[in-house]
Amino acid sequence: MRLSSLLLLPLALTLAACGSRGVQAPDSYDLSGTIGGDWGTDARLRLALVGTGFPNAITNDGNQPQNVVSTGVNAWSFGFDLPNIPSVAGVYQVVVYNDANNTGGYDVSESFARNRQWLVYSTLGGTIPAVVVNDNEITPAMTVEQGWNLYDRSQSLSSTNPRAVSKVTGYDLSR
Repeated sequence: MRLSSLLLLPLALTLAACGSRGVQAPDSYDLSGTIGGDWGTDARLRLALVGTGFPNAITNDGNQPQNVVSTGVNAWSFGFDLPNIPSVAGVYQVVVYNDANNTGGYDVSESFARNRQWLVYSTLGGTIPAVVVNDNEITPAMTVEQGWNLYDRSQSLSSTNPRAVSKVTGYDLSR
């Protein structure tokens, strides 16, 4: 191997590490789970991070790295990467939707599914206020850690609900 090739190898490896990681198996993403239910024929299932930030910014982001893989009739597994720092601190859910119009973005007219687990992003640890939208309390006031936290609405608030997370498995979505 020539000396010039050896000198360029570290540069090539560095550049490769900076690029997109490409499509991965669902369990290698930050958030993974299953999708179930009847989505009709030829469904174009995609995922989006939707929610509301503090004080009142709406997020609808389907541009995060993701992968949806069919595992049988009306069954899929998925992976979705959470942004390292979302555009705004807030309360989010990952939803699955049938991208019927093939725009690559979630439109409220499209069929979708979500679950009762909320992803709460906080730039600082501490107590955050209740999130209320149109006089409906989405989440109560709670104590969170800095970064991503998982809050399960089907469970009572406790020292482990919400909890800080870096990887979430079992975030199942069904119609």
